[in-house]
Amino acid sequence: MSAFLWALLTAAIWGVVPLLEKLGLGSASPAVGVMVRSFGVVVGMLLFGWLWSPWSALRSVSWSSILLLGSGGLLASFVGQFAFYHALKSGAISQVTPVAGAYPLVAALLGWWVLREPLTMSRLLGVGLIVAGVFLLRK
Repeated sequence: MSAFLWALLTAAIWGVVPLLEKLGLGSASPAVGVMVRSFGVVVGMLLFGWLWSPWSALRSVSWSSILLLGSGGLLASFVGQFAFYHALKSGAISQVTPVAGAYPLVAALLGWWVLREPLTMSRLLGVGLIVAGVFLLRK
């Protein structure tokens, strides 16, 4: 499957999940929500490990990769999710999700600045549209 199709699948999945989470947060605090969601991640990891057995491949991963990927997991799956749940618990799903989903803006800027990726006209236009969308949804 191409990167584009994987990305579309990701968008579809990530589009459904906030609805489930907004409904689930009805009777749970954001902190409890993150803990329960993290339990779902652990179950997924155990199923993945049981079905595909990637454990031997883990030994070949460098410590720097483990540190970077682990940091990403901590930031995205705990800190970011905690902030997202606070916003989702008190705000409208139709407003919170697109604004929180503006992370491509941050990623694009970091890709240009840190990784020296080319800043093309189409990328600038895309980033500009993200900024415009966030501006429109701010209230």
